[in-house]
Amino acid sequence: MDHSATSSGPRPGVVFRGGTVLPMDTARSVLPDTDVLVVGDRVEAVGPALDVPTGTEEVDARGGIVMPGMVDTHRHMWQTAMRGYGADWTLTQYFVWYYLEHGRHFRPEDIAAGNLLSALESLDAGVTTTVDWSHGLQSVEHAEAAVDALRSVPGRFVLAYGNIQAAPWEWTADADVRSFLQRVPRSDMLGLQLAFDVTGDPAFPEKAAFEAARELDLAVTTHAGVWGATNDDGIRLMHENGFMEERTVYVHAATLSHDSYHRIAATGGSVSVATESEQSCGQGYPPTWTLREHGIPVSISMDTSVWMSGDLFSAMRSTLGADRSREHLEAHKKGDTVTHCHLRADQVVEWATRGGAQALGMSDLVGSLEPGKKADVVLLRNDDSPVSFPVLNPYGHVAMQAQRSDVHTVLVDGRVVKRDGRLVGVDLAAVRAQVGATIDHLRSAMGDDAWEKGMNPDIPETKVLDNPYQYTEYRSASTHAGRG
Repeated sequence: MDHSATSSGPRPGVVFRGGTVLPMDTARSVLPDTDVLVVGDRVEAVGPALDVPTGTEEVDARGGIVMPGMVDTHRHMWQTAMRGYGADWTLTQYFVWYYLEHGRHFRPEDIAAGNLLSALESLDAGVTTTVDWSHGLQSVEHAEAAVDALRSVPGRFVLAYGNIQAAPWEWTADADVRSFLQRVPRSDMLGLQLAFDVTGDPAFPEKAAFEAARELDLAVTTHAGVWGATNDDGIRLMHENGFMEERTVYVHAATLSHDSYHRIAATGGSVSVATESEQSCGQGYPPTWTLREHGIPVSISMDTSVWMSGDLFSAMRSTLGADRSREHLEAHKKGDTVTHCHLRADQVVEWATRGGAQALGMSDLVGSLEPGKKADVVLLRNDDSPVSFPVLNPYGHVAMQAQRSDVHTVLVDGRVVKRDGRLVGVDLAAVRAQVGATIDHLRSAMGDDAWEKGMNPDIPETKVLDNPYQYTEYRSASTHAGRG
């Protein structure tokens, strides 16, 4: 890794020439044949045929889309070294593996390896701000390793400090943890949250953790509305004790009652949806269809690369698909037909940019391309791809057509971190070796049999259904004949 990429030297100006600009303003404008000028760490101007200072680097954006860097509000970055390992897991299997059996095997250097890989993965996909929902911090040494890894990458991050191996009212009271949280300098490039869940225990033992968050002036991010784990009782306890705040981020929120959604809406909180995860793993049906009904602000996240891809293009697509599917199904139950989709592509792109910035209290810095905002800028352009043209509906293109390989240029804080489709100053061979050492350690600690079994959970016995077609006597092993 080229650590010089994060140095504080002067930044040359950059201008994106002639692209279709999605500034993500409140009108969700589309600005064809428009330039975006970056000077230092800020957006200087957005407009056609801009005059620029001498020495400004010019990026040809013609035929491409220029948009703000995306914001992921919930990613367990420490798990990224295990990319794809849990592809066939349910949420229960995830809990057993990380919470009960093998999460304790992660050393500080393993946390660092996952964070490093995940941070680079974010930038590569045009995600310029990522919340590290870091609930693998078993010690302050683990936390220091997590922060060191984040600081080594020129992205914008929020460390959400958590520890699934201890009760939140215990680790938030630990003097060493508090000292760490107080001495980590907060900045535009590295923010802090506390990450813990509320079980619904009537004694509300999590109260002490909320009090610690308030004392430390830290927002709380919490997995709420997760089937079988956290539901309405946790929301009620938070509300009755005065701990539901505007800056609270509720992750998933997929199995809540209308009463809980009302409480979230009334207190100004937001929900981070991780649609791919919710669809596959069992937290509940992706809730955007009901969040829209209650007017609750939404941001988008990808959860963990142990299951899902690490980009927000697939997250946007799956979110549109799940919301529209639910809308159609609800209408069909009543014998109705949906003729016009309520959730539109431009709204989902907004959730992936401006919505994430709002959830993190960073709207004055990032999430849109406006003069004075921080220069987190993404150019989507891939002249070698037949999928990159024509760009007829820019928001629809971003949400439904674009992919990681279309991310041509990425700026974070005015610094070019990806150019011509390649990350700048990154030694991927060294990163691969670091991640490989973590995999070797985990496999050794578990043993080969447990490692293979963990990746390949038992397949349940499949039910055989009768052939539904009454106009044929056809039989096969998977229809009538399958019953013997």
